[in-house]
Amino acid sequence: MKFTLSWLKEHLDTDASLDLILETLTDLGLEVEGVEDPAAKLKGFTLAKILEAEQHPDADKLRVCKVLADTGETQVVCGAPNARAGITVVLAKPGMYIPGLDITISVGKIRGVESHGMMASERELELSDEHNGIIELESGEVGQEFSAWLAQNRPAAVDPVIEIAITPNRPDALGVRGVARDLAARGLGTLKPMPAYALEETAGDCPVGVTIDESAKDGCLVFAGRLIKGVKNGPSPEWLQQKLRAIGLRPISALVDVTNYFTYDLNRPLHVFDAGKIAGDLVISRAKGGEELLALDEKTYEIPAGVLVISDDNGVESIGGIMGGEVSGCTEETTDVFVEAAFWDFVSIAEGGRALKINSDARYRNERGIDPGFNMEALDRACALIVELCGGAVSGKVVAGEVPDVSRAYRLDTDRCSSLVGMDIPAEEQRATLERLGFVMEGDMAQVPSWRPDVLGEADLVEEVARMASLTKLEPKPMARMLPGVPKPILTPMQQREQIARRTVAALGYNECVTYSFIDKATATLFGGGDDATMVANPISSEMSHMRPDLLAGLLQAAARNQARGMADMALFEVGAAFTGGEPGEQHLQVTGLLVGQTGPKDLHGAARAVDVFDAKADVEAVLAAIGAPAKVQILRDGAAWFHPGRHGRICLGPKKMLAVFGEIHPKILQQMDVKGPAVGFTIWPEEIPLPRNATTSKGAVTLNDLQPVERDFAFIVDERVEALTLVNAAAGADKALITDVRVFDEFIGGALGEGKKSLALTVRLQPQDVTLKEKDIEAISTKIVEKVAKATGGALRG
Repeated sequence: MKFTLSWLKEHLDTDASLDLILETLTDLGLEVEGVEDPAAKLKGFTLAKILEAEQHPDADKLRVCKVLADTGETQVVCGAPNARAGITVVLAKPGMYIPGLDITISVGKIRGVESHGMMASERELELSDEHNGIIELESGEVGQEFSAWLAQNRPAAVDPVIEIAITPNRPDALGVRGVARDLAARGLGTLKPMPAYALEETAGDCPVGVTIDESAKDGCLVFAGRLIKGVKNGPSPEWLQQKLRAIGLRPISALVDVTNYFTYDLNRPLHVFDAGKIAGDLVISRAKGGEELLALDEKTYEIPAGVLVISDDNGVESIGGIMGGEVSGCTEETTDVFVEAAFWDFVSIAEGGRALKINSDARYRNERGIDPGFNMEALDRACALIVELCGGAVSGKVVAGEVPDVSRAYRLDTDRCSSLVGMDIPAEEQRATLERLGFVMEGDMAQVPSWRPDVLGEADLVEEVARMASLTKLEPKPMARMLPGVPKPILTPMQQREQIARRTVAALGYNECVTYSFIDKATATLFGGGDDATMVANPISSEMSHMRPDLLAGLLQAAARNQARGMADMALFEVGAAFTGGEPGEQHLQVTGLLVGQTGPKDLHGAARAVDVFDAKADVEAVLAAIGAPAKVQILRDGAAWFHPGRHGRICLGPKKMLAVFGEIHPKILQQMDVKGPAVGFTIWPEEIPLPRNATTSKGAVTLNDLQPVERDFAFIVDERVEALTLVNAAAGADKALITDVRVFDEFIGGALGEGKKSLALTVRLQPQDVTLKEKDIEAISTKIVEKVAKATGGALRG
């Protein structure tokens, strides 16, 4: 949102400095993004006078001018047709930067004649598009700064331009008057009353009828218009053109400029049809799909079904609330116009704008919320201004639909300002603040003004009071202790588990990320989502259309962005929610990590190792141990499709209770996410890990055993496809009381074993509990181990 300082002061009676206004705007939540000071880029340009202007000896269109400047007489070669003796001009001296040409001038020769400077045109100084000649001034002293002359004679030309960021909940601040209202409520001046206007209906009834089709009654709530006959369209007055140019808009014609002026001045989008090009009456309906419109941006759009459109007997003339059509647009030949003011459903405008990918000022405001109560007055004010600038006779008003009743009131509990915000503000000051913002106080009830669709409860009233009092004045206060002694823990076991997991992963060398909970449909589909259950009804953009089904999607996107900026190796993690739907209970907490590229510092020889699945396995086991997962788990296959089918594992308590998954990211996923591998990752579901039955802050008793453990080695010949984990699990199950550890220490493939066979060697550790094991006991357990492994794998003990 852009506006000039003088434009603001048309609504705000204030003596506040520019710096104070900027500081206050940001403090009120209207963050200042930038300030353009036109006077700064004109620094150094001074007034000069042409004493003589003679024909250049070698060029018909050039003149050699003797110019009187503040440094004395100098010679300038100029090609402007109006360069002549006696006029006052704007001089740029050698070494100065010309903003409109993006060059720095120097002393040079033009066709053999030296030129010591340049006499500037308005376009070269970015004052306007005028470039037919150099600037001629009717007054001014030689040597005077041109910016100072402009401040005295054309103040709008050096008016500071302020740009502020508008949050979605403040549509009222999309008009200069709304910004002025906030500043006045803070105490930086007084809000000026709206200027008076006069409108006479001298053209009889409006000949253009308006109807809202049944299909569009939920999308267009009211549509009003007037016909103005006999207008004379042409350039708008200088004051209006200067306003539009200052905020980056190109003046087009008086009729079009009026609508742009109302859009920025009062946050009131309007549209003006050339009535001579309207065939029959206007009908507001929803498109059936496939209709085409050449819009005012000179692009042809195929309109999807359901989009709100305004049509006549010839077809679609305008996209409702978003953009008008070129065919019914106003030109210099326009003599009769139909001026329209409507109030549209926010969501319908947003859906239509996204479907057509049109970003217009009208859409931006209509989808955030304009003032329905101002609809009729805005139409009349616009018509009055058009008659003032272009002449004409105004018809009666034609209206379809009704202005919606948005009146509502909430109780102002003056004590809640302290409990909700922590600010002690007197009750009378709170009421006065709301009244300055346009609220009507009736006892303790505050009637919300129609231009504030964001105020929807008592807490919003407190927010407005605190915002006006300035949250920067909020002082931290310790919370009162309710009871003496040590307070009870306030974190739930799951919150504690989440905190421990975050610290553990960070300690392993990962960098924490905070990614959006929304992702695009294509990416969501890759990770098992992208369905209607997780689709956002009113997304910010097409890249945020669905809730994320897995945190790994956001981490891979972050990795791709980092790699595009030269960061090849990274370790990222995130703790947050993933979603299977939009209802309560359809989300789950995840702890997700991602390793990309090479791991660890390079050794003395400069070598580095690429990350692999065992890096992810080691890290996920460390985190599981830290948050209290059981030590004895199973590692199973058949994980999610975004992991490599042969290089991943699911950490489970039984086949249906999955605690975590780790593995190498599938190459197809990396390709589609534009990530250069290798990449491995893990995901932990803390909520799936069983909580201890007896919660205690002390550690359990230490179990010591004086008896010597015994280890026995076994080598089994099994099929080549048998996994080592199968052997380990089978051997450990032979006697869970005595067997405390089973590990693989050797693998042999080929040789005398034959094709398709391998040998796996295990070490089994036996820990006697009561008495020392005898040889017969060890033999019995060994026999049982061989039987268990043979049954599980079909293998045999190697001879």
